[in-house]
Amino acid sequence: MEKKIVFATSNPNKVREVREMIAPLGYEVVSLKDLGLHVDAEEIASDFEGNARIKAFDILCKTDYPVLSDDSGLSIHALDGFPGVHSARFMEGHSYEEKCNAIIDMLKDKSDRSATFYTAMVYMDKKHGIDLCFMGETEGEIADFFDKDAPDQFGYDPVFYSYDLKKTFGRSTPEEKDSISHRGRALRKLFGYLKEHAEQ
Repeated sequence: MEKKIVFATSNPNKVREVREMIAPLGYEVVSLKDLGLHVDAEEIASDFEGNARIKAFDILCKTDYPVLSDDSGLSIHALDGFPGVHSARFMEGHSYEEKCNAIIDMLKDKSDRSATFYTAMVYMDKKHGIDLCFMGETEGEIADFFDKDAPDQFGYDPVFYSYDLKKTFGRSTPEEKDSISHRGRALRKLFGYLKEHAEQ
């Protein structure tokens, strides 16, 4: 029998990514749109796990299905972790090219350009009393220019140089990025848990 999981996101690409990964385990991943739900709670936590929990709990109160939620962001060490949980809302209303260039400008006098991408993925199931968080991270540094010609212009990818891939995320294929990305690593931890759980 297929089991449903509600993914607390309005991003269809995220839903598709999770759906493809865990469908072989017999789980059907449905979006907020599928159920006519939306997150009402404000993301006010000081860390990624906290914000993911706020979203998950909000939806958990509106459905009996297990809920999955995530929060991600870029933490730049020389800027004391900025933009961190504010990664999506930093310079709201501006393009990511403008955001990236602003960050490059903030680092112009810094010798340390290292940065970490984080994802917190929270899984809650009230029927079985499950409340878990799977963390994923990937290390790199901020490039000193915005790569306008990078094939991938998503978010901060054109300026995030991955230590694992030896190139920016913007210059990486989706398969390369997924293999070492913060989201990919958190998702594989979730997959491992659900696989073990499904076999019990």
